[in-house]
Amino acid sequence: MVLAPLAALAVATLSACGGASAGAEGGGSATKTIGVSVADQKSLFYVAAVQGMQAEAKAKGYELKVTSANNNSTQQVSQVNDLLTQNVGALIFISQDSTAASAGVRAANQADVPLIAVDQKPESGDGELATYIATDSVKAAKQLCEWMFQQMGGSGNIAILHGVLGSTAEIQRTQGCQEALKENPNIKVVAEQTANWDETQAFQATQNILTANPDLKAVFGESDAMGLGAAKAAKQAGRTDLISVGIDGFPTMFDGISQGLTQATMAQQPYKMGQIAVDNAIAYIEGKGDSVPKEQYQDTVLITKDNVASEDVTTFYGPNAKSQG
Repeated sequence: MVLAPLAALAVATLSACGGASAGAEGGGSATKTIGVSVADQKSLFYVAAVQGMQAEAKAKGYELKVTSANNNSTQQVSQVNDLLTQNVGALIFISQDSTAASAGVRAANQADVPLIAVDQKPESGDGELATYIATDSVKAAKQLCEWMFQQMGGSGNIAILHGVLGSTAEIQRTQGCQEALKENPNIKVVAEQTANWDETQAFQATQNILTANPDLKAVFGESDAMGLGAAKAAKQAGRTDLISVGIDGFPTMFDGISQGLTQATMAQQPYKMGQIAVDNAIAYIEGKGDSVPKEQYQDTVLITKDNVASEDVTTFYGPNAKSQG
């Protein structure tokens, strides 16, 4: 489980100021304030990313203005526009979906504020990004599905639980598993449902899938929350043999693997991504944006029963991330 310091992060405007104040610095137009708009502060990934941002901003003497959209696209667009009126020097943006992503990037471009996109990427043609920081989700999903197929002995029926349709992670994770499926013709997808990254929705979807497909061997959850939901549904149905996997590396998933509830995850590095995003924002504010790469894909680590005890979850989700395992 996640301890309170990680899960109870305040989601109103937060300050990570190390003694610096917002406004023009050194007579120039640069401000030592960075705006941050995130989709929510319920997802452990986003919580850890913001904590990484806060730690880095405090260390560098910058202030953060953080807003959470509570998974509401309209609200996020409004929050982005509000941040852009507050003299922020750069905007770090974790969008709720493609609609919010497109509108947010356009607004930042019109305000001439560099935008650092994290995790979700607007489609081409929707505006200019200062940089894009994300997990290589295609690679991660392909590796995870290949591992899952090996555990199945190379044949059998699987189900796929999709995240929010049209989001960058959902598209890329679907693509990665599809690439693995092409190389494993004896693996059959017998059910696909959308569970929107949510454990409860995944639990309910898996209950229905297991009823219709009693010979199901495995579930690929495109996130840890969905992988956990699938595993809990399988346990309730007496299907402790069902293989359930996810992508994230949540502390709760580390626990699930340690306890034998779930079998694998691809651990992301959100805390590090948050730190990188702040460093990139500062580079742009200080006129050093040319040094920032346009795309920065971070690798994942496959976590299974073989290495879960030796891998430290705080490496991925920051010093406040703890597991009970």
